[in-house]
Amino acid sequence: MRMIVSAACLLSAAALHAQDYVGTTEPFASEAVYFVVTDRFVDGDPDNNFEDQGGKFPSFGQPWEQDGEVIAHLGYQGGDFRGILNNADYIADMGFTALWITPIVENPDQHFSGSHRPGEGMFSDRGKSGYHGYWATNFFEVDEHWESDDLAFADLTRALREEHGIKLVLDIVGNHGSPAWSMREEQPGYGKIYSEDGRLLADHQNLHPTELSDDNPLHAWYNHEPDLATLGDFDADNPEVMDYLVNAYLKWIGQGAAAFRIDTIRHQPHSFWKEFSDRIRAEHQGFFMFGEAFNYEAAEIATHTRPENGGVSVLDFPGRDAMERVFSKGEPMTELLDYLHLTDGVYDNPYDLMTFYDNHDMPRMGGDVEGFIDAHNWLFTSRGIPVIYYGSESFFRPGAAEHAGNRDFFGQANVDAAKSHPIRQALKRIAHVRKDSVALQRGVQINREFTEDTASFLRVYQTQEVSQTAMVLLNRSDAPVDVSVGEGVHTESWRDAISGDAVRLVANTPVTVPPHGVRVFLSDKRHSE
Repeated sequence: MRMIVSAACLLSAAALHAQDYVGTTEPFASEAVYFVVTDRFVDGDPDNNFEDQGGKFPSFGQPWEQDGEVIAHLGYQGGDFRGILNNADYIADMGFTALWITPIVENPDQHFSGSHRPGEGMFSDRGKSGYHGYWATNFFEVDEHWESDDLAFADLTRALREEHGIKLVLDIVGNHGSPAWSMREEQPGYGKIYSEDGRLLADHQNLHPTELSDDNPLHAWYNHEPDLATLGDFDADNPEVMDYLVNAYLKWIGQGAAAFRIDTIRHQPHSFWKEFSDRIRAEHQGFFMFGEAFNYEAAEIATHTRPENGGVSVLDFPGRDAMERVFSKGEPMTELLDYLHLTDGVYDNPYDLMTFYDNHDMPRMGGDVEGFIDAHNWLFTSRGIPVIYYGSESFFRPGAAEHAGNRDFFGQANVDAAKSHPIRQALKRIAHVRKDSVALQRGVQINREFTEDTASFLRVYQTQEVSQTAMVLLNRSDAPVDVSVGEGVHTESWRDAISGDAVRLVANTPVTVPPHGVRVFLSDKRHSE
């Protein structure tokens, strides 16, 4: 549900009595998401590292050097489910209620010998192993690097949910398997897909896609033209592919996955995702999914959000671009306005989008400590569902590219040190404000005044049962700034969302916002009362 409303309409008492104001009714909009590449978070169980795996194509470590310096590791580093669960309190304490992890399914046991080395061209996969999880060979099996003897996937989701209040968001793939061709010699697992009972269903046989045969049933799963890198590209028109994926992902929902993040969603047609989402939601009504359509044009990524295309939310890449420019490169706060699309109908519902400033597929956000604090103050008060990449709470590898530190191993020592970091302290404060405010989670956003370094806006959530308004004042500058609360506010029944103190606000009267700070005032009464 999306409500298109102007500030003038909002401040009309008659209008307030006339209708509800709700940005979204999507239950998942209440969440805030912490994202980890499982292998790169924390090693909680060394017994599942399998450091000797892979033979002449080892899967662990694989340091990648430039000019004699190791700048990344292309193999496994040891992170696992135990490392996640050991630090679930750390995640929940920041105010996160959902955890997105990379794919859990079986990947090949060797590093890939085809393609070319990183830095030698686009989609360079030579030397990499499947530590990230996106190179599936069996979508029904958990890879041996993640579970422990006493901690299976279902145990993880249950413990996160019941003991820590955290929902598990599972990263899934629907358009490809593992790298499938260009190998120096055929390698076990690569280009192959296995059934739940271990039967070989598909095999690319190390052939270029144009060399696949219509007469070979093992080739029937794959398109006969290349798409992403050397990955085995699934044929969207093959009903066996759809049946296999739906059944596999229903299995993981049954074991506790509460939402899906869909990798490379734009590499399958809308009709594919429409059928997939319909079949998933026929078993689990309203199941929330969001896709990665790596595109900075809102009109392009918005197509996935339409009900006729599957009704899948997306990661807000235009928002990512704006936040990088504003909070890392110092462009004016006014540059944040264009990506919101609050009233123009580009998205099916802009309030359901996943908002973020970086992730594992791009350079981490650069800038300084204050820029991250400012970004979080915006991210947790403006429209959308916030997503934070692991380590961002402690200035971990800012500006590092994908294979130059972006996915570095975090580790327990960094987790422990992060607890006192000023970014994390500020993040925890504003994330808990959002966690406790229905207006910040689901309310209509009404922008008021944006300047070079400040922003003010309202978030309004009003139904017959619940009414809350949040007034948000942001200051990105290095000095305190007086920001006006604007016109039309009533003067009673406000409270400071951080301190809990009662506050009296007077129309057109300024409020001091500290350097790189945020003020959030909440009212649980209608403006007309």
